[in-house]
Amino acid sequence: TDEIMQQEIRPLVAVDIIEQLHRQFAILSGGRGKDGAPIITFPEFAGFSEIPDDDFLNVVTYLTSIPSLEAASIGFIIIIDRRRDKWSAVKASLTRIAGAFPGNLQLVFVLRPSRFIQRAIADIGIKLYRDDFKMKVPIIMLNSVSDLHGYIDKSQLTRELGGTLEYGHSQWIHHRTAIENFAMTVKTTAQMLQTFGTDLAETELPNDVQCTEELLSSHSEHHSKLKDELKLAVKQGATLLTCIREPVTRSANSKLSPDELENVATVERLLAQLDETEKAFDQFWTKHHLKLEQCLQLRHFEHDFREVKLTLDNLMETQAGFADIGDSVTRVENLLKEQKHLEEKGQEPLEKAQSLALHGEQLIQNNHYAVDSIRPKCVELRRICDDFTNETKKKYDILGKSLELHKQLDKASQWCEAGIYLLASQAVDKCQSQEGAETALVEIEKFLVTAKEHQLSNPKEFYNQFDMILTPEIKANAQRIVQKLEDVQEMFDKRQVSLKKLAAKQTRPVQPVAPHPESSPKRASPKITRPAA
Repeated sequence: TDEIMQQEIRPLVAVDIIEQLHRQFAILSGGRGKDGAPIITFPEFAGFSEIPDDDFLNVVTYLTSIPSLEAASIGFIIIIDRRRDKWSAVKASLTRIAGAFPGNLQLVFVLRPSRFIQRAIADIGIKLYRDDFKMKVPIIMLNSVSDLHGYIDKSQLTRELGGTLEYGHSQWIHHRTAIENFAMTVKTTAQMLQTFGTDLAETELPNDVQCTEELLSSHSEHHSKLKDELKLAVKQGATLLTCIREPVTRSANSKLSPDELENVATVERLLAQLDETEKAFDQFWTKHHLKLEQCLQLRHFEHDFREVKLTLDNLMETQAGFADIGDSVTRVENLLKEQKHLEEKGQEPLEKAQSLALHGEQLIQNNHYAVDSIRPKCVELRRICDDFTNETKKKYDILGKSLELHKQLDKASQWCEAGIYLLASQAVDKCQSQEGAETALVEIEKFLVTAKEHQLSNPKEFYNQFDMILTPEIKANAQRIVQKLEDVQEMFDKRQVSLKKLAAKQTRPVQPVAPHPESSPKRASPKITRPAA
């Protein structure tokens, strides 16, 4: 019982009762009464009484379900054609219709048997048995189709009833099955789109590039197939619409019957429904596809960020370990070369980092859904780049100061060595003469003129200039060279004093000694007077 209750309840469709429809014991020709009531005709059918009750009920139920609710609410007109039959057939038909007709009846027309005896029997029978038919609507007995034309316009009757309405039963079945197949296609397509949409909405976004690419490819492929299904469905509907309208297209004088017009309206409604479904699906897919593409962009960005940051971190670590400032000119110059190499090595990662940060900012400007994840990474990349650039500049400044200091110390040391060499090269014997002493003094004075170029700054200026690099070792070396400068300067001072004394000895004049006034006028022995030492 539960299984039966759970089964989908759906209306009958032509394909369910296709064999019974082909027997043509009842037709819906498309004709209408003067007030628009749909007409169902029961043509002459020899084995009408032998039709199983289920077959009869299914066909009549199906036929009454086709007209619009508006038309069906007016009530159906039934025409029973029994001109070649007997009264018993008329009675059987009326009894079956009265007992099983599922729709709202308005009027019943009976084309009575044409043979005289049967007609007479029918007249008597209808009077006797009218109440037995349990019909609350009029039953009009007609002698001929001409009588029928007095009630229903010829244009609403088929040729078999003397009318002009074009009706082909096989074509009618074909149209019905096609319309119902199309309706099922529209329904199935809508369900497929809805299922796909639900799957998309419930899909969790992957955390890596490869899975995101695979998901995007899979969803795009599925979307493409569904779009093809939609195109086929639209084409099917358009072809069906053309087939229904074919009589009008073929002949300008032709007109579609009300039922055919309803068929056209049904197909147009289904096409409109399909169009609305496709638009809604396209709108949803656009959003989903954008999210997948943005997810892929994010995963690429995150992957590149990890790679670039690892490279930059290694670069910063190398730079942090680059603490030596050198203890000589040669060492500092080598360190500057190493720093230059590190800077060149970092150029490509820095450019990648700046480019990646710019790409991240473009994603943010394009309204990426993961702004809160992208922006901090862009800030981090720019910070590391700035840190490396600033640290590189600081290293260059320190090494530049170190190079300048060591060059000054080297020059001062070289000056000292040259001064010592000069003092050592002045031969003592040559300096004993006035000319030799003066020459030595001139050499010293010329050399001392260069002292200003090689002297170190006074202690305060020296400290201010080189404070950032004054390590204990450099301080000790600087103090040693300063002491050496002082020692050499003192040596020059002493040498200058000595040479000036020597020069002064040679240039002092010999003063003659005048005779003493108290001297004896007598001629004395001559004496040689020596100058003071």
